[in-house]
Formats: sequence, structure tokens, C-alpha cells
Amino acid sequence: MDIEVAITTALQFENRVVKVYEDAARNTLDPAGKRMFETLVREEQGHVKYLDHKLEEWKKTGRVTPEKLATLVPPKARIQEGVKNLQKKVATAAPEKELALLRRALEVEVAAGDFYRGVVRELPADAQPLFQRFVEIEQGHLAIVQAEIDSVSGLGFWFDMREFDLETG
Repeated sequence: MDIEVAITTALQFENRVVKVYEDAARNTLDPAGKRMFETLVREEQGHVKYLDHKLEEWKKTGRVTPEKLATLVPPKARIQEGVKNLQKKVATAAPEKELALLRRALEVEVAAGDFYRGVVRELPADAQPLFQRFVEIEQGHLAIVQAEIDSVSGLGFWFDMREFDLETG
């Protein structure tokens, strides 16, 4: 796989993920779930913008330079720590509509992680750093979605994203 194909494919992938999260944000009934999905929409839109910039750079110069790719979602370890701290809260009933939205989100996050790990494996070493950060970020997304599923399904509680101050990542 060459870098242009990788970026173009990643853009298509990220745009599909944005649509999944926009749909989930529109259709969730829970305010905490809505905040989580809206945060993930912004996050994925940032990925699209970053990749658009990298594709433009590639087309103009024939090379790309990895730049810092920020995230709104805290690292997986911080998410798990927050879950442990909140385990004393009472679990609520698990509405099927919320679980269906979350399961779809889980599917796209698993696919995103698989996609970016594959891209990193297939690209030459000098191009891998551009996509390695996506692998790390997708692990955080997966952890957030899984925590929500656990909470809604009664394995925990409805996991309110504000507990993690998403603005600071």
C-alpha cells in the first residue's frame, strides 16, 4: 500500500465513522450518551481534517510529515481508572435502543483499530508514524464505547463522559 492510497482509504473510513456517530447522537435518548457521541463526532471530524491536510501535502510535495494529532478522549488507562472510581454508582435498566447504537459504535471502533494497525504494517517504516497515532486514539475510543456498553447493559452504570473532562484529553 502506498501513502496516497492509505490516506484516501483512511478518509473514506473516517467519513463513514462520522456518519455512524452523527446518527447515534441524533437517535440516543440519554443525555450522557448524546454527549459521548457528539464528542466522538468532533473527534472523527478532526481526523478527517487532519487526513485532508496530509493528502493535500502529499499531492503538493510527494511526502508527508506526521504532525501531532490531538484527541478529545483520555487514554485507555485513564478511562479504566474512571470506571473503577464510579463502580459504586447504581446501574440503570439497559434500553435496547441505546445498546444497539453502542454496539454499532463498537463495530466501527474495532474496524478502525484493525484498519489502522493494518495500514501501519503495510506502509514503509518512514510513513508508519502518520498512522500509528490513529491506532492509539482508536484504542481510547474503543475503551469509551465498551465502558458505555458495560454500563448500559447493567455491568456498571451509564458512563457519563464528563467524569473525564474530554476537553483536556
